[in-house]
Amino acid sequence: MRYRIALSSALVVLLLGLVGSVSGPGWDPTPMTRTIEVETSDTAVGPPSAAADADAVGTYEVVESVVTVPLAGAEVEARIMEPLDAPGERPGVVFVHGAGTGRYDRAFVAQAEALASAGVVTMVPNKRLDTYSTRDRSYVTMANDYLRSVELLRDLPGVDPARVGVYGESEGAWVVPVMAADNDAVAFVVLVAAPVVPPRQQAAFAVDSYLRATGVPEDLLRAIPRMVGMDFPGGGFAYAEFDVQPFQQRMRQPVLLVYGTGDAAMPTVQGALQVIDDLQVARNDDWTVRYYAGADHGIKVDRRLVPAFARDLATWIQGLPATAGAAPRIAGDEPYQRYVAEPVDRPRWYAEGDLLVAGVVGALLAVVLGPVLWAVRRLRGTRERMLADGVRAPLVMVSAGAVTTLVALAAYLLVVANMAQNYRTNAWVVQGGWLGVRMAGVATVVAGVVLVFRVLDGRRRGAVPAARTAAGEWALAGAVGGSTMLLLLGAYFGVFPTLG
Repeated sequence: MRYRIALSSALVVLLLGLVGSVSGPGWDPTPMTRTIEVETSDTAVGPPSAAADADAVGTYEVVESVVTVPLAGAEVEARIMEPLDAPGERPGVVFVHGAGTGRYDRAFVAQAEALASAGVVTMVPNKRLDTYSTRDRSYVTMANDYLRSVELLRDLPGVDPARVGVYGESEGAWVVPVMAADNDAVAFVVLVAAPVVPPRQQAAFAVDSYLRATGVPEDLLRAIPRMVGMDFPGGGFAYAEFDVQPFQQRMRQPVLLVYGTGDAAMPTVQGALQVIDDLQVARNDDWTVRYYAGADHGIKVDRRLVPAFARDLATWIQGLPATAGAAPRIAGDEPYQRYVAEPVDRPRWYAEGDLLVAGVVGALLAVVLGPVLWAVRRLRGTRERMLADGVRAPLVMVSAGAVTTLVALAAYLLVVANMAQNYRTNAWVVQGGWLGVRMAGVATVVAGVVLVFRVLDGRRRGAVPAARTAAGEWALAGAVGGSTMLLLLGAYFGVFPTLG
């Protein structure tokens, strides 16, 4: 009997692994083969005279003020930082936020203050949130809103309207090219941690990089396109397909492109190459690329803005147009990108968002049907058992095991995601946790096999039926059907091992 259970359980586990493997899509990212040639490790912009002619960071005392920016149907506040007693009309920069709420008192504080102390007037508006949500946002609409800030800054006394540019970081680097395309009002562009590819591709690339850095098992990586590539439950997320390239190909302003080599979320090599290629379409040769060693998404190390970045940014802005294409064009730390950020395969129809959620909810409702029927019968005073003695225990185990496997999988993914985003590794958590999830899945399969054999053996012996009542039949069918669905879901996300 034990041999039969062990062999059957092994076969079912392998079958589930096979089902998960072939249910698609797979994940096999293309290795990054193009390279970018860094000319020097010194990030200083242009010849030594460029830095000598520019006001250094810390030259001026900074004064702050808050203004109101009128938008279409709304208004936002913005903080202006100005260099006190700086002579003549000064260049200006409008900062465009990355993902999130984007308040001026929290975002770009160090960058804006450093530039202002070097003689550049900076403006950080609050992000407009009534048209921005996790499910819905428009980068074109956001660009039009931020252009209102550009207009206001250009009209500010002491600002040279012909020298006002925009600075976009992360998600903001999808917005800034829309602002700059065919727009002479934008004098220059600074792109920091630019994703370059559409958001869905960027998300898959970032998740892959984070998970690999954390050391997750290879089988778990196939979940990336199955989660990132699907239509999300409830619709929305149309912006996930936004393509910034047509706008980059219409930028004719000088462009400074900046990455930190400690930023695993961005395609640091591919991004620079793509922007350079796109600017060539616009016949724009005014570009500069800088890589800062160990810097993160915001060009910070240990949460502090890299001093060389603040220096180089100020020098580049104040030195325009001379610094627009000055050597060295590409400088700093040597970047490394393992895989290409590329289009993500879509799941098949049965694994799209709404159906996936409906399947999980339906499976959970089916599993809890038995306990609900038992509770109702007890409240009515019915003491008759719904199930045969030999069936009840494995049925409870398979139901509880299936739910436990699903919960453990979700918890494991959340913990690993948190570790990955914070660049932390822990083999006990990553490998041990995954082993625990798989053991829960295998134990559930064993309980299911025991249940099936007991039902079949009972029928062969003509013993008491597995379900003694109609309620028992519903409970048995619900538990078996719901648990099977949950196990298939676990298989889809790699819980069960494959032979390959």
